[in-house]
Amino acid sequence: MNDLKQAAHTALTICMGLKSGESLLVITDDNKKIIGEALYMAGREITSDVLLVVMPPAEINGQEPRQSVAELMKSYNAVICPTTKSITHTDARRNACAAGARVATMPGITKDIMSRTLYADYNEIAKRTFRLTEILDKGKLAKIVTEAGTDLELPINDIKAISSTGLILNPGQGGNLPSGESFMMPEEGKSQGKLVIDASVASIGKIKGRPVEVEIKDGYAVEFKGGPQAKRLKKLLESFGKPGLNVAELGIGTNHAARISGQILEDEKVMGTIHIAFGNNISMGGTCNVGIHIDGVVLEPTVYIDGRKIIDKGRFLV
Repeated sequence: MNDLKQAAHTALTICMGLKSGESLLVITDDNKKIIGEALYMAGREITSDVLLVVMPPAEINGQEPRQSVAELMKSYNAVICPTTKSITHTDARRNACAAGARVATMPGITKDIMSRTLYADYNEIAKRTFRLTEILDKGKLAKIVTEAGTDLELPINDIKAISSTGLILNPGQGGNLPSGESFMMPEEGKSQGKLVIDASVASIGKIKGRPVEVEIKDGYAVEFKGGPQAKRLKKLLESFGKPGLNVAELGIGTNHAARISGQILEDEKVMGTIHIAFGNNISMGGTCNVGIHIDGVVLEPTVYIDGRKIIDKGRFLV
């Protein structure tokens, strides 16, 4: 069995728990059709009720799929989405989960990432992620500092973190594949400080040259410094007005098999990194329902929760 076929089989059986007699919907686009077809063929070996839908690629992360596709998603037991751009933070994904579907999103997935990361021990990743989520749930203030210049405080009191373990086994569950992160929205309108993105940015790729520096005030990005990538990020977020500049997410990667590849699907899962996202936070319980969600990944962070150091320069202490 070749690596891609094996990874597709693992994604459906281990990560999604697909069983004979269940229905599977594979949603892909022209750029990711090879991966979509591998998942379709693996699904056919498990159950007879499998449908493959191929769409034109979306333009941005968070863009809604066409309504006919969104309706289809609500009528299947399992939905898996290898797409160019993310549909994780869309009404279509949320509504499908609300209808009882298990939904795995795979934005920006490549054959290399899929073949490599789906061999990780997801039970170990789950244990690590749940430990971290328990700490975040009890916290009131997260503080992130790095030698590169990040110095950011994010109030998180009474906010519940979400464990994205890569195990999407129960009706209504949704998450990325590959996965491995604990994430949450900070309190709206309260984050303060400087974010220095030195690994990668969703929709832009690996940081080249100068890092992207973002000044954050009262929960919004207010200033961007750096090279061309900083200008691109600023333009992307500002095109959605103030809601696009909302500090939407704090996430911490827990996947020991992931590495910085320039694809945010993998980058934000790298164990010991953190990521901050801007834009839509509805999926995390927030009120900012805007059509964009852009993550920036930070290397070797030191993370404090209520003054307790839980990560030291990218090394887990918990």
